[in-house]
Amino acid sequence: MDDRTPASPHGPGPGAAARAAQDRLGAMVAERRALGRYEPGLEERLDAHGRTMVAVRSGPGGHRPEFSPAGRRARWRRRLARAANRLDVRRGGVAPVPGTPLRILFVVQRYGKEVAGGAELSCRQFATRLAARGHAVEVVTSRAQSAQDWADVYPAGTSDLDGVRVHRLGVTRPRDNEAFDAMTVEVLWSGQLVPRTRQEQWRRLQGPDLPELAPWLADRASGYDVVVHFSYLYAPTWAGLPVTAALVPTVLHATAHDEPAFWLPVFDGLFGLPTRYVWFTEEERDLLLRRGAPRRGDVIGIGMDRVAPGDGARFRARFGLGDRPYLVFVGRVEAGKGSEELLTFFEAYKQRNGGPLALVLVGPAPDRRSHPDIVYTGFVDDETRSNALAGALALVQPSFFESFSMVLTEAWAQGRPVVAQGRTDVLVGQVRRSGGGVWYTGFAEFEAAAIPPRCRKSTASTRCCRRARSITAWSPAKTLLSASSAFSVCGDTLAAGRVSVSSCSHRSLTSAIFTS
Repeated sequence: MDDRTPASPHGPGPGAAARAAQDRLGAMVAERRALGRYEPGLEERLDAHGRTMVAVRSGPGGHRPEFSPAGRRARWRRRLARAANRLDVRRGGVAPVPGTPLRILFVVQRYGKEVAGGAELSCRQFATRLAARGHAVEVVTSRAQSAQDWADVYPAGTSDLDGVRVHRLGVTRPRDNEAFDAMTVEVLWSGQLVPRTRQEQWRRLQGPDLPELAPWLADRASGYDVVVHFSYLYAPTWAGLPVTAALVPTVLHATAHDEPAFWLPVFDGLFGLPTRYVWFTEEERDLLLRRGAPRRGDVIGIGMDRVAPGDGARFRARFGLGDRPYLVFVGRVEAGKGSEELLTFFEAYKQRNGGPLALVLVGPAPDRRSHPDIVYTGFVDDETRSNALAGALALVQPSFFESFSMVLTEAWAQGRPVVAQGRTDVLVGQVRRSGGGVWYTGFAEFEAAAIPPRCRKSTASTRCCRRARSITAWSPAKTLLSASSAFSVCGDTLAAGRVSVSSCSHRSLTSAIFTS
């Protein structure tokens, strides 16, 4: 569903509703400017961080290839292999019989219930649901719980988790973050394109450095019907995909962001390798096509579990919020996720407007600002997370780097509108297609969006809670989509109707935002 979706008898479609809400936001900003509410230099000072984050997307030294020669050669090799029918017969077996259980291997940087991370969570959801449908699902991953240092935490070897067989490999050593941070500045933020050898050193230092991975895949990959890799940025994909692509049909969930690392030449040869892609949003697909990736895949979004309505009152009582209205941020508190800009914007908002509005940050926060209206919860369980969303005026999603924002769908499932970072195409696309919020570009629009009662609860958002849960829930069809695009290569017929969460309609939520 896109902006051209026709209006229903019950009102405008989600695209029209999103445009109307955004127009109202723009009108509010124009009115406040006419009243002299923004003194000279204020917006330039507050928006400096956001402009910097956008500027670095051009890549180190402005390296932003629109088409990769290495990727073109890889695509021709793949076409020749298909023409010779080489993909239908793999070492040790032939294509699976349609309707029979499949042997599926997921390759991901971390895996476990204690692991916080959108890519890792979506990988676990796909794997668990495919296993529940009778497929033989395995995962090869690291022993790490934290991506900060990749230290071995889980026991080495093989175990079972929710019906999925998990193989864990150890890292050479935990990451030296002092050395990694210094090299990150040199490779990504210096403004100069460093030699390819330094790029290779940086991505290996980033981790997880799993010396056993490539040999493990070389020995075992041909025993699976399909291998599914998650996240282009980490070693399980950039070191593992060149091995598996030569042995078995592969699927890549790139989880690609428009970020400096994405444009490094060291990744040039990677994006032409997978048999098929799974894209979480149209914007992620378009980004990868600009990078030279082939147009082989599907945009499927990400499903979510059906959840009961959260208990906002319980959350308020636990964290001492009383009856105060609050905006909620859910995620890691770090610069790339936009939390630094969000905190700066909120402090400026409070200084200029006062009032009872609070900001609640749900998630790990190593460095915390001291402010009477900013509440940090730290890491919380799923129930508390749902309660936090249910009690909020709106979710704020300020991230500059996203391939799909799962927390947007969580907010919609709780009947809450969202206020999203307008400098991130993925977020704007999700909000535009859903009609479930607005986006801001700079402080002026953020301030206008945050002023109660412009951003407030309504019966419309309550009605949409039930609809959002039904639309964004996992379904048997969605469970199969991660692997079905590659299954077609090996003769399977499991393709099913698509359910794209990124195109979910939450039209009635828009009336909960910026109502006069």
